[in-house]
Amino acid sequence: MFIVTATVLAATACTTSPKPMPEPEPPEHRFFTPHQAAVVTAATARIAPGPRDDPAEKGHPGAREADVTGYIDAMLAALQDDPPAVFAGGPWSNRHTSGPNLMASFAALDPVAKIAWGKRLATWRRQYQAGIEALDKLAGGDFTKAAKDKQDKILATASVSTFTSLLFEHTIEGLYGAPEYGGNRGGSGWKEIGFPGDIQPRGYTADEVERSDGVDPVENTGIIADVIKLLGVV
Repeated sequence: MFIVTATVLAATACTTSPKPMPEPEPPEHRFFTPHQAAVVTAATARIAPGPRDDPAEKGHPGAREADVTGYIDAMLAALQDDPPAVFAGGPWSNRHTSGPNLMASFAALDPVAKIAWGKRLATWRRQYQAGIEALDKLAGGDFTKAAKDKQDKILATASVSTFTSLLFEHTIEGLYGAPEYGGNRGGSGWKEIGFPGDIQPRGYTADEVERSDGVDPVENTGIIADVIKLLGVV
């Protein structure tokens, strides 16, 4: 009886289609609406594309993989925390030493710095709200639905150049800044450029200081070249 039952169960298991894996829950954001976050994700992925955005980037993490959108969202909502998530503490993390991650707690802001950061973040929040709206308008309603080539052209449009410049700056910060600020997920940006991250309290050897990091992995092609022109670098 047991053998028959086991045989039936085994046959059922072989013929029954596996249940599809549930879709992962979208990340929660503190400032962006879901649509705003999607637009920022799509835009930053054109500035720093990863394998999901360009097959040529296989094995090379980009803005999506580093969660640049999470970094930007956390920055825009930084003053909601106490202390504000503006300056990571220290003097070091536990990435290359034992003990607690001292950078995981943030330093308090003095009254003047808090006012200054309040004004700076308020300006950026307005720029993001207006910039996202402008990208959607140029795309005919929804930037995330536009083809990648069209997204590149939109980001290189003169009317949104100020916003594109801000996006470029924050994309680079989210890719290569300390993970405590919400980006560079899993140290993906650092691994891509061969940077070990902060290694205090050991510090760097003379050989590490003198050694070349190699060729710059960011090529001046596509949207990168257009943004560099907008920034007046070339």
